[in-house]
Amino acid sequence: QVQLVESGGGLVQPGGSLRLSCAASGSFLSIAAMGWHRQAPGNERELVATITSGGAADYVDSVKGRFTISGDNAKNTVYLQMNSLKFEDTAVYYCNVQGRRNLWQNFSSWGQGTQVTVSS
Repeated sequence: QVQLVESGGGLVQPGGSLRLSCAASGSFLSIAAMGWHRQAPGNERELVATITSGGAADYVDSVKGRFTISGDNAKNTVYLQMNSLKFEDTAVYYCNVQGRRNLWQNFSSWGQGTQVTVSS
């Protein structure tokens, strides 16, 4: 079992910043990639940003230049620094971690979600 604990969501005004964290724990061999998805009411879940264990990052176009994903391999933790937040960033943000459970199995685990609300 791989457990993910997210933190850092909240209420922020437009133009403000928030930092999300997601820590992975449990039984696994290695992590290949970590990422953040989000889901707004009435919308499908979308990929926001990902980072590989080697540090390669990718972003959805709508957050490029505003969000930064980073990882701490020693702590099995991924962060999402969100700056210049907009109303349309309001959503529940979910952490996803993918890796090797053992020599024969991969895993993909999801966090419980953390609410980010951008409102004046």
